[in-house]
Amino acid sequence: MTTDAAGTAGPRTRRASRERATKETTVRVALDVDGGGPAPEVSTGLPFFDHMLAQLGRHAGFALRVEASGDLEVDAHHTVEDVGIVLGECLAEALGDKTGVRRFASIAVPLDEALVEVALDLSGRPFLAYDLPFPEQVAPLGTPPFEPQLAEEFWRAFVTAGALTLHVRLQAGRNTHHVLEASFKAVARALRDAVRLDGGGVPSTKGRL
Repeated sequence: MTTDAAGTAGPRTRRASRERATKETTVRVALDVDGGGPAPEVSTGLPFFDHMLAQLGRHAGFALRVEASGDLEVDAHHTVEDVGIVLGECLAEALGDKTGVRRFASIAVPLDEALVEVALDLSGRPFLAYDLPFPEQVAPLGTPPFEPQLAEEFWRAFVTAGALTLHVRLQAGRNTHHVLEASFKAVARALRDAVRLDGGGVPSTKGRL
């Protein structure tokens, strides 16, 4: 649970931890938005997904721990989606009322031939615009396999639970690994900028996000 609340004395501690258990998966996530901890620790049973989540935590500047077990013998979808849900819930809880955050961020991140552009708003309004097209016969990555289209399901679950607006668009790229890794790094860097404390008050004329 979050260890600070708006209006308390002393520096804000933007942390959260959550667990979700269903008949299909068990997911535990601990998140410290301001980092200061060890390198990301991720174990989902999907090595490629672990690699992407580690990139997300590292480049966002988060201290992140993710443990997940799921029905991978059926499909990876449940595990990927539920990790997105719990991580989004942790982000929303850690940010609280979002007092002082920069809120908006955008960036274009290259990885060799791949270039992915991301724009992000800690808006309180869940919306995902995702344009990373892959060929129909593109090979999955890792063992057990991570199907490239599962990344979209992860981000949709993440933005819905985290209540943020996210646009992800491929500008160039052919290598599936490069495209996906550039997208996770781009979202990470946008998050790093958007959550940065940049003054007092909630950055909205409505007075809340």
